[in-house]
Amino acid sequence: MLQKTFPITEKTRIKRGANRASYDRALAYQIIDEAMVCHVGFTVKGQPYVIPTFPWRVRDSVYIHGAKGGHMPGQVAERGKVCISITLLDGLVLARSAFHHSVNYRSVVVFGEGQRIDQVEEKVDLLDRMITKVDPGRVRAVRVPNKKELARTSVIGFDLKEVSVKVRSGPPVDDEEDYALPVWAGVLPLSLTAGALQADPQLAAGVPAPDAAAWSVFGAPQQR
Repeated sequence: MLQKTFPITEKTRIKRGANRASYDRALAYQIIDEAMVCHVGFTVKGQPYVIPTFPWRVRDSVYIHGAKGGHMPGQVAERGKVCISITLLDGLVLARSAFHHSVNYRSVVVFGEGQRIDQVEEKVDLLDRMITKVDPGRVRAVRVPNKKELARTSVIGFDLKEVSVKVRSGPPVDDEEDYALPVWAGVLPLSLTAGALQADPQLAAGVPAPDAAAWSVFGAPQQR
């Protein structure tokens, strides 16, 4: 049975701002599940690369995908060690001094080794789960991948073993003598929200828009 917290390792130990650190598994999973973008860092012959991509989680692993001949999937699967970073921006923290301005955020850093998923049924299931994260239920409506598409797609998994979380929330923390300054201070909340749905110009006649509730994580979009 997995522990509720991740073990602290030399790589995951947060030293700077340790009061914001967490190793809580449930919190890390919540942030990963909400994220629409992660950044994957790896090195090739001493050259560092950081590539943005879409992450999704299944149980205790996080997955990414890409073109089979692409630079990132091949290098990550073959060379192993990566660092995956996820950040959700929750607000701008406006302080009374320039020095104490900050942001509210929730972040996850994952260290691991990539494992390419080659078994066809497992790959199909994982890609279905990726689409489900984008729009629950959509996999039942769209055309399934054919053999050629599956052959061109790489899916890479990373076990969630070395993971750290860092969170900042709340108002600015100013120097005591600055609280009397006549400067507005507080937080400007930020969130990712969905706009109005924009139908494809080539959409077949009579096709209804999907249920807006599918994107409840962003707020309910409307069809335009």
